Amino acid sequence: MDVFTTDSGAVRGLRASAEVVAVLGIPYAAPPFGAHRFRAPQPAAPWAGVRDCTRFGPVCPQSAQLPGAPGWSPGDEDVLTVNVWTPAAAGDRLPVLVWIHGGAYTFGSSAQPDFDGTALAEAGLVVVTLNYRVGFEGFGHVPTADAGEHPDKHPDNRGLLDQVAALRWVRENIAAFGGDPGNVTVAGQSAGAASVACLMVMDRARGLFHRAVAHSPASPCYTLDIAAATTREIAAAAGCPATPEGLASASPHDLVRAADQVVDAYRHDPEAGSRHYDPSLYAPVLDGDVLPVDPLTGIAAGAARDVDLLVCHTTEEYWLLDAVGSCAKITTEERLERFAKDFGLPDGLVAGYRAALPHAPVADVYLGVFGDLLFTEFAERLAEHHARSGGRTFLSRFDRRRTRPHGPVRAWHCADVPFAFGNVDDERLAFLIGGAPDAADRDLARRMVRAWADFATTGDPGWEPMDAAGAPARTWRTDAADESATAPATGTPGALRPLWAEAHFPVLYP
Repeated sequence: MDVFTTDSGAVRGLRASAEVVAVLGIPYAAPPFGAHRFRAPQPAAPWAGVRDCTRFGPVCPQSAQLPGAPGWSPGDEDVLTVNVWTPAAAGDRLPVLVWIHGGAYTFGSSAQPDFDGTALAEAGLVVVTLNYRVGFEGFGHVPTADAGEHPDKHPDNRGLLDQVAALRWVRENIAAFGGDPGNVTVAGQSAGAASVACLMVMDRARGLFHRAVAHSPASPCYTLDIAAATTREIAAAAGCPATPEGLASASPHDLVRAADQVVDAYRHDPEAGSRHYDPSLYAPVLDGDVLPVDPLTGIAAGAARDVDLLVCHTTEEYWLLDAVGSCAKITTEERLERFAKDFGLPDGLVAGYRAALPHAPVADVYLGVFGDLLFTEFAERLAEHHARSGGRTFLSRFDRRRTRPHGPVRAWHCADVPFAFGNVDDERLAFLIGGAPDAADRDLARRMVRAWADFATTGDPGWEPMDAAGAPARTWRTDAADESATAPATGTPGALRPLWAEAHFPVLYP
């Protein structure tokens, strides 16, 4: 049972539990380096014999090393891999869930401990996680050499194309692992959730999945002009021309290091505009080809009405980014006003937050506005647009909080993921969930795992779908009796949501 046959060759996994086999690091595309660098993903080379797949594949080029996950080392090339957890017996056709990690399109991998698929597989799914190109390798704009060069030579959104290639691998190979290629759910969080939203409006992804889960989708898309300007900044920092040849002459390590230098400069420059607050150099590019339209516009027009959608966001998104030091500290009313101007927020929005939160410190008002700007409001609109276009849509909010001696445990960005995967007991995730779990936490995790498994199986997570008016929504809390499924579908407090009525999405900045 531990050996499976794929189109490229046989693979051997390992026992993740008594019921589940994990097969790790299976190539779904060729290494994207050398002649394949900055190109669309190419087919993986076949192999003879049985390939040992008992370890995760190497991560894609990046400077981050997240707790519990491997880092990237120059020379690691076989980075486009998938991992499969299956409880299936021979002949089974189980529902499939494909997970896309987040990380601001800059870092992260499928090897993070919160993405272990064992518990979801024990709930009856075949779970697939994947690596895709991040940073410049995946989302940097490579200009065309001349007017006659075909854009497919160095396409934008190579990370999204990797995700499409992985979904094609699932379509062609998942039956060998007991999965049903006709019942595939694609899921993700943060940049991974925004990638899911992009896939929903991409012609290349059409028909490769049937349901979608988006936890805390990040809002920004970039125009070609913004992406090209970013390329010029990174090329200057790397000391190479901003041309296809110049960028190819810089190693992946050179471009990672150059991007880090550009980010550091933005962090230390309060006059740098919107990128000063939390510099993110990469986002999906509205290139008119791979990504022809931003997700909100495409979904509102009905581009994905045949895909069931489950959206979730946390109620205190940006407190995590503050805790890990990735965003600017704003502690004065003057700086808060400047923040609003730098992002072009509607007049009165910050004042409305201040009026609704009269006793909150400036830092909390700032984090509330920033989290709603980048995650909460975008998630709410994504769900509303899909429901109004005729798509079957479910909305939920993660509001699990606790009081600990060292301070409150926030319902912040990423805190929901270990619960949805059923991995709250992994000690490496204690920071995300605010310490060791208790019985109520484990019960919440069981309910969230069941909701994901049921949604992936039947399209019903356990509460009613949204209607045209935007209700109902599920609020995840440790007290199951307090999880209302009939509350209005509002992410921020009810008095604050109308303040966003004049804010335009997608947010295209700087």
